[in-house]
Amino acid sequence: MILVTGGTGFLGSTLLQNLIDTGQSVIAIKRFNSHIPEQLKSSSLIQWVDAEITDYFALAEIFPQIKQVYHCAAKVSYQKVDAAEMFNTNIQGTKHIVNLCIKHAARLVHVSSIAALGTNKLGLPVKETDKWETLGKIANYSKSKYESEMEVWRGIEEGLEAVIINPSVIMGVGFVMNGSRKIFDLVQKGNKIYTAGSVGIVDVQDVVRVMIQLMHSPIRSERFIVNAENISNKDLLIKISQLMKKPEPRILASAALLSIAWRLSKLISLVNGKKPTITAENAQAANTKLMFDNSKIIQTLGVSFKPIDEILREVCKTYYL
Repeated sequence: MILVTGGTGFLGSTLLQNLIDTGQSVIAIKRFNSHIPEQLKSSSLIQWVDAEITDYFALAEIFPQIKQVYHCAAKVSYQKVDAAEMFNTNIQGTKHIVNLCIKHAARLVHVSSIAALGTNKLGLPVKETDKWETLGKIANYSKSKYESEMEVWRGIEEGLEAVIINPSVIMGVGFVMNGSRKIFDLVQKGNKIYTAGSVGIVDVQDVVRVMIQLMHSPIRSERFIVNAENISNKDLLIKISQLMKKPEPRILASAALLSIAWRLSKLISLVNGKKPTITAENAQAANTKLMFDNSKIIQTLGVSFKPIDEILREVCKTYYL
């Protein structure tokens, strides 16, 4: 039997659809207040279970019949107020999954993140072998994903059969495109600002395809960057603007301007009681030039990735045009 954590999320629900399309029965974990996508509600191949991945005993009741685990569940936030919950969910939750996989001899495909990768000191695209360093400011989300990945490596040392993937920003047509959809929403609202950073992007279907291939391969004790292409934030916004027939962004948000913006956002949040729309962490990320090397997964599995232009075109056509 297959277990998918985070089954109601963008990646998890897309994975579930792919699995049941091939006739496979799946147990999917969701949080008590999470909503099941309409297209998945009627499937007799999915058994939905309400359980927090931080609840070891709730998970333990499920695991005796499990032989394959896709661990997609995670909390993503750049808000300081969410840090404690995020560390508990991402690290403690992964620890429980790892320990139960070891106990029941289940194979694990763990969804980490490019946020858990190190940096390349030569300014080249980051590889799986680049080392993590705790110098400078590191976002709590990055720390949580790095430490959760360490739980998987610890499990591997204890006999766990596991593979780790580090996807870049996931986009594409699926049930609920969460975080990355905000970029498209900004453009639709007439955004005129861009930042100096760059990012990697990958289509959700490509990520799912890699996960399934790795699950059924003899590969173990490896991590793989899953990234289609690298692109500057400016070029990304321009491409989306052109597809939506919106004005292209022309104003560069410098590091100084972003510094003022997140401080102002914090002050506003103290007045209205809402979470700040811009934080120090995501302001820093917006100006960071990120590039990722996908050669390892291409050479290992022989996969090809959907180009960014096609990903953006499909998203815009499906959700905005």
